Amino acid sequence: MAELEEIKLPEPIKSGRVSVEEAILNRRSERNFIQKDLDWSDIGQLLWSAQGITAKRGSFALRSAPSAGALYPMEIYLFSKDGLFHYLPQGHRLEVLGENDLRPSLAKAALGQSSVAQAPIDIVICAVYRRVTGKYGKRGIRFVDIEAGHVAQNVHLQAVALGLGSVPIGAFSEEKVKEILSLPLEQEPIYIIPVGYVE
Repeated sequence: MAELEEIKLPEPIKSGRVSVEEAILNRRSERNFIQKDLDWSDIGQLLWSAQGITAKRGSFALRSAPSAGALYPMEIYLFSKDGLFHYLPQGHRLEVLGENDLRPSLAKAALGQSSVAQAPIDIVICAVYRRVTGKYGKRGIRFVDIEAGHVAQNVHLQAVALGLGSVPIGAFSEEKVKEILSLPLEQEPIYIIPVGYVE
């Protein structure tokens, strides 16, 4: 199998101009996006907020969102006009999975929600439940779902800090999203977040 192309993302900024309190105050679900592309630094910042490495303890890397047992079951995907990408926290990079614009297909899978097709990017949060249920049993399902909320809130607040809007999307066909992403069997899509500049 041929090795997939990778894109090294710009280093994330660790100190911004917007306080956490301001980001919380100004976060709203935004569904109307203007046709303006995000640059790689903003995309990288959003993905870092979702699952970026924030500290290292020996050979162990800690990430931006808390995870039960530090087991990190989340896999993050990016849809844009330039294609489909998989975020790799180690090295803060993107794995190129395809070069077609799949946002219209993703919008169709999200029950026709136009914001998914309209936004310059869509971040899709997927989970590998067995990474957590292997240690915590059935309770691990709850832990994974809670973690998806942590990840999503980071993305929403980071979007505000970057002067962007976002909207949480939970209504979609899991099977269709899995098909569009060609997901491995163990991965389950949980959340779609369109992000972009708003009117």
